[in-house]
Amino acid sequence: MQGTSSILMLVLLFGMMYVFMILPQKKQRKRHQEMMSELKKGDKVVTIGRLHGVVDSIDDQKGLITLDCDGVYLVFDKNAIAKVENAIEVVNDEKTTDAKEEPKEEKSEDNKADNSEEDKD
Repeated sequence: MQGTSSILMLVLLFGMMYVFMILPQKKQRKRHQEMMSELKKGDKVVTIGRLHGVVDSIDDQKGLITLDCDGVYLVFDKNAIAKVENAIEVVNDEKTTDAKEEPKEEKSEDNKADNSEEDKD
């Protein structure tokens, strides 16, 4: 009885470790590989050393990427790219444009109300 409960505890422990540690790493690795396969010239990227740059060229055979960092061209291993920033910037630009347009409309309505009061005087 005690032997089977010990084995059951070990199996349960390994099962929990697999679910909480190994599966998330596999998902993250898969997303990173998809991101690297979609990488193209002109994409803004951040390296694992937090260096920001723009992709200048990609050599798939050697696994190297050349980044333009404010006129300085640096060659990195493809695995050194931590993330691509293009998709994030597009979402942020849309939100900021929408936020900027709304106050303009409110101001124009306020101006119309002010103008109508001035006409009455």
